[in-house]
Amino acid sequence: MKQQQGGAGGGLLGVRFESQRFRLLSIVVGCFLISVTFLLSSRPDAGAFDTLSPKPWLEEARSTQTKPTTAIKTVKTSPKLGGRDFLVDVVPQRGAQGESHGRQPQQSAGERTETEWVKDTVIIEERIGGAGAGGTERAEQEEAERDVLNAGTVDRQPGVQDESAQGTATEEEEAAHHDDLPAQTMGAAVTTARPAVLETTTATQPDQLPVPGLFSDKETQKVGGRTMKLQADPQQTPAIIKHTTPLPPLCDFSDRRADICDFSGDIRLDANTSSYVVVVDPATPGQSHKVRPYQRKGDETCMGRITEITVRTSSAVPPKCTQTHTVPAVTFSIGGYTGNIFHDFSDVLVPLYNTIHKYRGEVQLVMTNVAPWWLVKYDKMLRTISRYAPIDLAKAATAGEVHCFPHAIVSLRAHRELIIERDRSVDGLATPDFTRFVRRALALPRDAPSRVADGTGRKPRLLIIARHRTRILLNLADVILAAEGAGFEAAMSESDVGDPLSRVGAEINSADVLVGVHGAGLTNMMFLPPGATLVQVVPWGGLQWIAHMDYGDPAEAMGLRYIQYEIGVEESSLKDKYPRDHEIFTNPTGMHKKGFGFMRQTLMDGQNITVDLDRFRGVLQEALGNYLAQ
Repeated sequence: MKQQQGGAGGGLLGVRFESQRFRLLSIVVGCFLISVTFLLSSRPDAGAFDTLSPKPWLEEARSTQTKPTTAIKTVKTSPKLGGRDFLVDVVPQRGAQGESHGRQPQQSAGERTETEWVKDTVIIEERIGGAGAGGTERAEQEEAERDVLNAGTVDRQPGVQDESAQGTATEEEEAAHHDDLPAQTMGAAVTTARPAVLETTTATQPDQLPVPGLFSDKETQKVGGRTMKLQADPQQTPAIIKHTTPLPPLCDFSDRRADICDFSGDIRLDANTSSYVVVVDPATPGQSHKVRPYQRKGDETCMGRITEITVRTSSAVPPKCTQTHTVPAVTFSIGGYTGNIFHDFSDVLVPLYNTIHKYRGEVQLVMTNVAPWWLVKYDKMLRTISRYAPIDLAKAATAGEVHCFPHAIVSLRAHRELIIERDRSVDGLATPDFTRFVRRALALPRDAPSRVADGTGRKPRLLIIARHRTRILLNLADVILAAEGAGFEAAMSESDVGDPLSRVGAEINSADVLVGVHGAGLTNMMFLPPGATLVQVVPWGGLQWIAHMDYGDPAEAMGLRYIQYEIGVEESSLKDKYPRDHEIFTNPTGMHKKGFGFMRQTLMDGQNITVDLDRFRGVLQEALGNYLAQ
């Protein structure tokens, strides 16, 4: 009995021992299952026991593709998500019939195929690790897949068998391409719930950037040299914002002196039509402007005599070049009021220097309304400012020429009369820079007036500009005697418009003081050495303002000393034409309202001058004091 009880007790103990082992095993198995479950939970795209192979539908989709770009993975880094990397699977969708949408849409007859359509589904896999042997193997696999992406996504063009063999985008180029996209754009692209349609075509100029989440149906955008067409789901109708970079305006019409066109590119000057054609991409908005390249904007009488130049863009077949230039072209007119030395300088030569000085002679002058004598007169200055013979647009038109340039300027940059303003000059030039250029071009010897202590005993030289038709200085001989009595070596200049510029310039450059009645002859002050003195005799009629504007301000801008002598009624020949109570004496400035034509005819060309020598001696003493102060 005891033995039976003992046997029963031993069996009970054995059962208890086995029960404990079973519980321990259950705990171990449970922990293992929990661990497996935890590991699988970190792989959102894996099956219950299949953590290495892709999903069956993904494998099937890949197997249905016929091109090497069927199953593509690439790694993208998102700064928006803490710098984590994303492995992107791009898988072509299947249609209702199981056919790939990677086919090219039908083209109408005669339509050239330039793009391929590829409908993709974007799958995201967050990659957190990467360290160790597994990470290295994964990195090598992703590198190989990126190579496939680069080989398969380049644009296909007619006649190209294997784009990858002829040169595909490098990894750095792809990175640069994606760097052009805003970070939000990448985020919007990878988190979309519906597939998008992507079209890429070669683009010459990127002029658009995609806006995140704002792709409209079949909207085309250009990014990093490619055109991207994104087609959203028809049920979604978001707005689209276009970012375009149109061609800058070819011309500036804001200046009061002249309309100026300044442009670069493939430029054709069709002389037969007096037009500059800028060849542009067909997608670029067209521009067309008409400009008269002369610096008297607003003067209809003057500008009506100036040849009109057309400046336009065109995407059509351009005229064929008969001569190609490697330097810029600057086009201007020498019509208008030229032939008068004041307008020769103020309307043409000063603005021309201001416009093309920066080219250091490497510039092609293109002229309209050419007068051969004008070219002869200013030949030395033109040769100094440009190394190339000027093009006469009229002669080029007769010969049917088409000149091609990389850059062109139509019209000249003019500031005030005979003045270059440093703060407005593109190159920081000022009026003394121009007068220095004139002296160099004409080889004028003096850069400073005479000095008392130079040891030569030479008197300062005073030169009076003689006029022969209007505003004549009737007592010129007496003025010369008064100047000599004041201590000057006095002389008279009788230069004519036809005289060689070098001879006239040398004569004026020899003077320390230049005296003249208001008029174009005072423009010769351009040849004076800096520090010399200009004396302007202003006729009667309230002309002080125009006298100072035309010659006083320029003289001071040139570094000259300026004295303005304004005559009285008794010094004007007008006293012999009108009664003393006439408005021309009582309110001369009121007569200016009748216009410049009346002013010129009556107050300028209608009077001569007899200087009051007693008053004028004071001016001579002031001029001598300027000389002594040198």
